[in-house]
Amino acid sequence: MTATQILLLISAYFSVLILISFITGKKSDNDAFFKGNKQSPWYIVAFGMVGASLSGVTFISVPGWIEASQFSYMQVVLGYSVGYFVIGTVLLPLYYKLNLTSIYTYLDERFGNYSYKTGASFFLISRVIGASFRLYLVANVLQIMLFNEFGIAFWQTVTITVLLIWLYTFKSGIKTIIWTDTLQTLFMLVAVGVTIYFVSTKLGIQGGNLLGYVLDSDLSKTFFFEDYKAGNYFWKQFISGAFIAIVMTGLDQDMMQKNLSCKSLKDAQKNMFWFTVVLTIVNFVFLSLGLLLTVYAQQNGIDAHKDDLFPILAKNHLGVGVLSFFVLGLIAAAYSSADSALTALTTSFSVDILDIEKKYDTIKQVVIRKRIHILISLLLILVIISFKYLIKDESVIAKLFVFAGYTYGPLLGLYSFGLFTKWKVKDKWVPLIAILSPVLSYIISIHSAKWFGFEFGFFILILNGFLTFLGLILVRRKQN
Repeated sequence: MTATQILLLISAYFSVLILISFITGKKSDNDAFFKGNKQSPWYIVAFGMVGASLSGVTFISVPGWIEASQFSYMQVVLGYSVGYFVIGTVLLPLYYKLNLTSIYTYLDERFGNYSYKTGASFFLISRVIGASFRLYLVANVLQIMLFNEFGIAFWQTVTITVLLIWLYTFKSGIKTIIWTDTLQTLFMLVAVGVTIYFVSTKLGIQGGNLLGYVLDSDLSKTFFFEDYKAGNYFWKQFISGAFIAIVMTGLDQDMMQKNLSCKSLKDAQKNMFWFTVVLTIVNFVFLSLGLLLTVYAQQNGIDAHKDDLFPILAKNHLGVGVLSFFVLGLIAAAYSSADSALTALTTSFSVDILDIEKKYDTIKQVVIRKRIHILISLLLILVIISFKYLIKDESVIAKLFVFAGYTYGPLLGLYSFGLFTKWKVKDKWVPLIAILSPVLSYIISIHSAKWFGFEFGFFILILNGFLTFLGLILVRRKQN
């Protein structure tokens, strides 16, 4: 498949997304951009959220994990189901009861303005870095596969990537994304299915024997109970998965904005239930793909590992058909996550930081929101380009989860304190606590093996949240 053919495929793909944007963007006010006019069908939201949750990071990094980590990632995925249950039964009822545009408004009502701004700021930092991680991975692959051949520099690739997202989200935001994410999830799953078919055929595996082949392989070992000190110990990853789901979905404006666009709380809860079921199955499918790719590379003496495994095999060894679907699946996975992130960042900065709903009339709100949308896009471009010089050879998904542990930890502590205690706090101290908690968590984490003989791994999120919770107890106000 030539670079020109790949470019034509990408152009056709984005033409479809822009067409959807045109159809859904006839009413482009802030209610449509922020809430989708509260008219999103729950089943469309549920399916689209699968693609947004997985992203290009999952598409490339999860298959690349198998060689070193086997199926241990499923321990985290199983933990997700517990976290999603908490979201559906605790957080969603709260958000719908308060009729929130931004979920961080809850912190204002519960603690005060400093806590509110702190929560929103940590989300903005988390999402800017997280979305940039994801887009960096995809831009880097497209650079190698496509844009180098046309003499286009990496910074130009990144700019084009973000510009395309801006093009189909700037009018109606979440109202458009609900539908584009659904299409992109479908493309991504089709791409994975086609790749599994081609690789299993090359390995001589009959369709009916595929599941048995995966389960019988030593690479599919899922549960690790042997060493409680290790990062892949079952309970450590399972519990971490539950908390990762709570913070990266339930306390994340990006993911919750889709849920809050449903017609009712009941619809949003149905969305969370089916989303949990589908996401668990899809992650198992991704790991199975990684197993097949790893075996194929080993049998054929191909030097491809971690995040390079899938791209190298697709480009050089599996034929034009697989490469076509790889490109399609990659951009679908990447953009289904990045477009909603851009919209959520615009929403949070407009509503939480600038207070546009309180300070300006409807017309002025739209003008400011559009300007913020452009500024956030430019910020993403700058951060992604900086990653080119910072990220080396570690799997991107591992970096993403570790980073999330530091930035989402204060949100976990704040919401836990708000939901499970009745105490008020000295609001002005909250920003300091939210900064000190990740710093202390990092210090403890880098010395944990020496001090405790224990590796925190993804567990750093829980430590961070606990330290925030403890800090809030120390600055609680006396009750009248």
